[in-house]
Amino acid sequence: QVQLVESGGGLVQAGGSLRLSCAASGRTFSSYAMAWFRQAPGKERELVAALSRGGSRYSADFARGRFSISRDNAKNTVYLQMNGLNPEDTAVYYCAASISTYYSRALKDYDYWGQGTQVTVSS
Repeated sequence: QVQLVESGGGLVQAGGSLRLSCAASGRTFSSYAMAWFRQAPGKERELVAALSRGGSRYSADFARGRFSISRDNAKNTVYLQMNGLNPEDTAVYYCAASISTYYSRALKDYDYWGQGTQVTVSS
C-alpha cells in the first residue's frame, strides 16, 4: 500500500512558477513509475508528465518546455516544476503511482492516487 500526499499548489499570476511535491509512504517508492495528472472543471483528467523507474520521461504537448517531472528516491518524493503558467493550467493536480516499472499514459494503469492540490493561475 502506498499513500501519496501532494503539496505546493496555490494561486499564481500568469507567467509565474510553482513546484508541486508528492510525498510517498512505503519503502518501495523507487520501484514505482510516477506521474502527474490534472483535472480542470468540467474536463476529463489528463496526463501532464510521467517518469519511469529507470528515468524515462514523458510530457504532454502542453507541458513540454514548461513543466518538468523529477524524483528524489531518498526522500520518497516526486516533483513537478511548472514554469510559464497560464490560466489554462488552472486545475487540480494529482500525483499517481504505478507498480509497473515503466510509465503509462492511461489513468487505469495507475494503482495509487493522491488527494490532489489546487493550482489557480490568474490572468
